[in-house]
Amino acid sequence: MEYRKLGASGLEVSAVGLGCLAMTGAYGPADEADCVEVVRRGLDLGLTLLDTADFYGEGANESLVGRAIAGHRDRVVLATRGGLRAERPGGPPKIVDGRPEYLRAACEASLQRLGTDVVDLYYLGRVDPKVPVEESVGALAELVAEGKIRHIGLSEATPEEIRRGHGVHRLTALQTEYSLWERHVEAEILPTTRELGIGFVAHTPLGKGFLAGGLTDEQQLAPGDIRRNHPRFQGESFERNAALVAELDVAVADTGVPVSQLALAWLLARGEDIVPIPGTRKAGHLAANLGAAGVQLSANLVERLSSLVPPEKVAGPRVPVRR
Repeated sequence: MEYRKLGASGLEVSAVGLGCLAMTGAYGPADEADCVEVVRRGLDLGLTLLDTADFYGEGANESLVGRAIAGHRDRVVLATRGGLRAERPGGPPKIVDGRPEYLRAACEASLQRLGTDVVDLYYLGRVDPKVPVEESVGALAELVAEGKIRHIGLSEATPEEIRRGHGVHRLTALQTEYSLWERHVEAEILPTTRELGIGFVAHTPLGKGFLAGGLTDEQQLAPGDIRRNHPRFQGESFERNAALVAELDVAVADTGVPVSQLALAWLLARGEDIVPIPGTRKAGHLAANLGAAGVQLSANLVERLSSLVPPEKVAGPRVPVRR
């Protein structure tokens, strides 16, 4: 496994991490015992970065991760985040809450569920428009001083918010969607993180599974799969996106490398500061994802992949419209 440092912080992580969202039912039923074994198998393969959040399954995801790393804490760079909550029990995390008192309580609850005294990387899940980002980051900085957080990150923040937060306490990472078919961060966000020495953690690096291959029909998604409510997985958008990936699959068949590995290797080739965190519940998929760190792409192939999946051809917005 290749390892990378997130920005100027010195926090070293595996070049490919593991996003744990799917392990608590977000993409359909998941067997907890199998998911625990997937995490532990990943550790044996050199995986270190595990990514969860307190709003995944209303804390159930953190609890699962905590059980999976029990006895293995020293092998893990543990990342979680808070700042989003549901407006009702069992509801989706729609409310952004960056109040210092809320973040403190959220972090304390995460530590308990994760079964640890300290989180290696704690993200503000979203910047609260009602709370200055300086106040939210300041609250997390207090938790750093208390030894409950080692590093601070932001998620889905604007360049201005990144600069303002970084002015209060050094940010180690920004986590935002970035993939072969979603490149909005390249215009302003990546230049900002690079200027400030902040690492970039790319979530949804396989387009919620589209770039993993095999999705050809909406009915393949389980009834409880959150992607059924995502605009890129509905109707005509699904058909157009599936066709785009099918064309990509044919176009790169000569490489002998699966599209999923090429997509992750493409991200890794975009800069040493980038660490993708694909999610999976299957050991075989995890091994393939981690194996992408060993796939070396020529400059010509990087450019070829970029041209084969022009972002403007991807149908539907990248996030559902909040109602």
